[in-house]
Amino acid sequence: MGTEPMSGADGVSRRRVLLGVAGSSLMGLSGCIVHGEDSGLEGEIVIDGSNTLLPNSALVAEQFNWENNQVQIPVRGSGTGAGFQQFCRGETDLQNASRDIADDERDLCDSNDVDWIQLEVVTDGLAVMKHPENDWCDCLTTDELRELWGSDSDIETWQDLDDEWPDEEISFYGRDTASGTFDYFTETINGAVGNIRSDYSGTPDTNAIVRGVRGNRNAIGFGGAGYYYENEDELDLIAVDDGDGCIYPEPETIEEGTYTPLSRPMYLYVREQSLEREVVRVFLRYYLDNTQQTARDVGFYAVPDETIDAQHEKLDELFEEYE
Repeated sequence: MGTEPMSGADGVSRRRVLLGVAGSSLMGLSGCIVHGEDSGLEGEIVIDGSNTLLPNSALVAEQFNWENNQVQIPVRGSGTGAGFQQFCRGETDLQNASRDIADDERDLCDSNDVDWIQLEVVTDGLAVMKHPENDWCDCLTTDELRELWGSDSDIETWQDLDDEWPDEEISFYGRDTASGTFDYFTETINGAVGNIRSDYSGTPDTNAIVRGVRGNRNAIGFGGAGYYYENEDELDLIAVDDGDGCIYPEPETIEEGTYTPLSRPMYLYVREQSLEREVVRVFLRYYLDNTQQTARDVGFYAVPDETIDAQHEKLDELFEEYE
């Protein structure tokens, strides 16, 4: 049934701090207090979008602000879908996204003359979580996950899935329809975005999923793996078998691409019109230079060096007309 999951990254407590501060003020971690060094760089950069990617962008912004204390960087987490609505209306400079931009969002950007580029900044894994007292379900195949979560599912109890498991009703927890995590999970596991059973509890807050699962012996939930490792004393993991055995979402399996199909890239979308401002260009270079480390610091996983190098080249080409 696979090896036991490793302990989580040291940075997950940092994720909690970043989420708490950003979530409470919605003005981001950066630019709230004058501190650090005055580099002479000034301006504001507005970031919104994925609640999942928020801790990484918030930490990059916080560190950047220590070196450039006259720069204001509100970092909000209204969700990937809601964030794209603002981004494509030209209301934000950068968009955190836990999925690719959708066709209707592309159309909205086009209608508002918003040009954009996509940067791959973080690798994430989605965790399938259970209560620690659940000692019967250690691993599920992707077909079994589909049986559980699909809109046509007739699974009500654990015994419906396996005759040897308890005849206890399952409670389902996951992200809501505004979330890129929801889109990715439903498309990858159930075959289409939005394909999910109607009786699951959807929420914009992964911490609410954590609370639901840890409070119910018969619960199951999905969310970013970093949230599991932040709460691993109160939760347990279900490994995923995609045909090559039971694999847990760990730094090695996610960064090496063996935790399939629930490993995914996460993106920072850049509104090209914002590149006219030097502060945005400087910040983007800083983001790419630091995101491999900040990703690990907040419980995500690093993108490969070659990916970072390729994206620096992409930015350098774009920046030529402004510098």
